[in-house]
Amino acid sequence: MIAAALVLAVVGATWGTGVFGALTGGGFEDPDSESTRAHARITQELGNQDLDLVVLYSSPSATVDDPAFRQPVTATLDRLRQRPEVASLVSYYDAGSPELVSTDRHATYAIIQLRAGGEDSKTEMYDDLKPALRAAGVTTEVGGNIAFLSQANEQSIADITRAEKLSLPVLLVLLVVIFGGVVAAATPLLIGGLAILGGFIATRLLATVTDISIFAINIITLIGLGMAIDYALFVVSRFREELAAGHATASAIERTIATAGRTVLVSGLTITLALASLLIFPQVFLRSMGMGGMAAVFVAMLASLTVLPALLAVLGPRINAWRVPRPWRTTDGRGWARLARSVMRRPVPYLVGVVAVLVVLAAPFVNVRFGGYDERVLPADRSARVVSERIDAEFPGGTVAPIGVLVSGAPVEQAQQFAQQIARLPQVTGASVTANRGQSSLVSVTYPGEPTGDEAASVVRAIRDLPAPPGSEVLVGGRTAADLDLLHSLGQRLPWMALIMAAATLVLLFLAFGSVVLAVKAVLMNLVSVGASFGVVVWAFQDGHLAGLLDFTATGFIEPTNPILMLAVLFGLATDYEVFLLSRVREEWDLSGDNTGAVAAGLQRTGGIITAAALLLMVVVAGFATGGIAFVKLIGIGMIVAIVVDATLVRALLVPATMRLLGRWNWWAPGPLARVYRQYGIREAPAQVDSTIMAG
Repeated sequence: MIAAALVLAVVGATWGTGVFGALTGGGFEDPDSESTRAHARITQELGNQDLDLVVLYSSPSATVDDPAFRQPVTATLDRLRQRPEVASLVSYYDAGSPELVSTDRHATYAIIQLRAGGEDSKTEMYDDLKPALRAAGVTTEVGGNIAFLSQANEQSIADITRAEKLSLPVLLVLLVVIFGGVVAAATPLLIGGLAILGGFIATRLLATVTDISIFAINIITLIGLGMAIDYALFVVSRFREELAAGHATASAIERTIATAGRTVLVSGLTITLALASLLIFPQVFLRSMGMGGMAAVFVAMLASLTVLPALLAVLGPRINAWRVPRPWRTTDGRGWARLARSVMRRPVPYLVGVVAVLVVLAAPFVNVRFGGYDERVLPADRSARVVSERIDAEFPGGTVAPIGVLVSGAPVEQAQQFAQQIARLPQVTGASVTANRGQSSLVSVTYPGEPTGDEAASVVRAIRDLPAPPGSEVLVGGRTAADLDLLHSLGQRLPWMALIMAAATLVLLFLAFGSVVLAVKAVLMNLVSVGASFGVVVWAFQDGHLAGLLDFTATGFIEPTNPILMLAVLFGLATDYEVFLLSRVREEWDLSGDNTGAVAAGLQRTGGIITAAALLLMVVVAGFATGGIAFVKLIGIGMIVAIVVDATLVRALLVPATMRLLGRWNWWAPGPLARVYRQYGIREAPAQVDSTIMAG
């Protein structure tokens, strides 16, 4: 088994890391939406109309008409027109358009359309063109859709590297402190490395048959490392406990896998199925996050159940080697025991108090506003963002993201009349036919404010409400239309996602614990944790209260795929801690039949492990929360909040309090389901558990 793990590591470190070059950018759109179909039809009927690159030339001293500015820029643009990658180029010097010159006349921009192709091939063209875009003697900054995607990909890879450099040393130190030994501390990191490399291999294989977003790498690294550390912590802790009870290595491993291994199996399957709910969405971004996360969690679970026991079999008692003194540590768990007794004596005050805190945390989510992503997700010094913000602020034409309306099947005269109708709509600042070929015309529509603003959205809706010219078809595209279509697509599938997650969790937890009540309660507790996290994210990111501290730009809205991704990940993580706690409670219940004693003992036994697992996972997530991409930062902060809330308020207080109040009803199941559990339940073999070990 260890040899197989070494082979996996070698393949992952060589072939698997090639996944970075096999993934795609973007992937936020619904391929069946009107905006996506409009883009495809415009390209098919009129040629490439995308603003692939926007090259901004500026000088603090010279104006666009000064020879020192004009000559190097026009020479650069003339050379660019000869490049095979360039399909068309529009600039102030050949078009004479005043909107292409800044109001102070110290800057101008050129619009470059690249040869037809997908986003990946255009990104390669952009990489080849980069050196040729610069003009001597003036400042050159590159924006546009392709530059944005390229820089987002670069930032994503840089963030992963930075996160690993930040988190791994801290994780090792914390693991040494938690385990009190260097050898035991190293095992979770080994399993985490296998989970990441195995996730890379699986994702690269998937990339050969379907598009996978570059952002899948973030979740593979984050959740693969996080879950591997959680699972290894649980398995190694139980193995050391069994050794301390006097069992030989082989027997200790059997008992560990029958108990902690069962917990890891249930948790891994539950999280994998929660992430599988993302596969119902047509957006490449969400499906990629689901596939990458599933691969990483499944490998982490499998390695914890196979490679880790094999390693423990080799190490045996040497798992405790290279001990580190911990004079502050107590071994009797008196703190958790006192908390458990306090919750058991006063469950109602604890229940009311925790619910009140959670309601306060979740309250800001009531005012959530959704909107599409833009260049502001990048750090402030990235050129794609700089170009977008400078054009918005300094140029009379404002944004370079017009609404594109395809009028197909009508002569150009009818398209021009339709453009005049659009121009009379409220909030429209201009509408004109900007491209025509035969019976197909493109009407470009401008509007006040940002592409993600309410004015732009109202314009899209108003255009879609207009009757098409006789005998023609009208399709509305552009960034704003894509945002509206995305919200509609996500809203249609969100109930099905929730149903899949809830059903998978209910079935697996019932098979694990034999109780309908505990399974239903677990789903409700998960939603409580997620709701608190959503509220804090809205307060911090939408409302901007942490913008200065976390170094991002508040946009006044939340990109809608982020909460959906958070829902899948956090629902799975909350179930992880629920399974850790309930597994031990179920053991005690099977031994004693005393609900109050079982809940108290379960909290006492797992409280420290759950806290340690939460702390380690927060360190992993914190590395990503310090990255440069705003929505990755948002997901990281949301996860940290959910982990803190779940490991403290929910699992340590709310779950025990509700279980104390429910009493024997915790373990209720109707007769037919009880027979299903007896026959198919995921339980330890009775021989593997005895009261002496549990009491010890």
